[in-house]
Amino acid sequence: MTSATKGTSLKKTLFVLIPAIFAQAGGNVFVSTSMKEVGNSSWFLLLPRAIESPTLWLGTVLLAVSFILFASALSWADLSFVVPAVSAEVILNVVFASYFLHEVVSLTRWTGVLLISMGVVLVLRSERQKALRSEDIFRKEGL
Repeated sequence: MTSATKGTSLKKTLFVLIPAIFAQAGGNVFVSTSMKEVGNSSWFLLLPRAIESPTLWLGTVLLAVSFILFASALSWADLSFVVPAVSAEVILNVVFASYFLHEVVSLTRWTGVLLISMGVVLVLRSERQKALRSEDIFRKEGL
């Protein structure tokens, strides 16, 4: 793989993962909204009401899109990069829950979000460093 391919691969991966992260978080908001509208009851009563909810279907479609994009990224990128990078979805979920669902998010949860954010940044930096090391190897070998 050439150095140009390595750089393109990272851009391509991020180009696919960013919409996947937003689709996942959006899907979770719609599913949560729908299930709160349906209410808390037995599965026997819950299932027919949930199936009739357009909000649930929209959330499910967004979650499916997210999965397809995630699986696509795994076809060319390292699992050890893709899964932690997709963890940014957790951050977006908490932000969306606070903003769209008006959930009260405690300081402890925001602290957890901060820790996850730091982990995501470290993973993204490690992939960039890996690409730069590959460029150096190709340059030294004259490829």
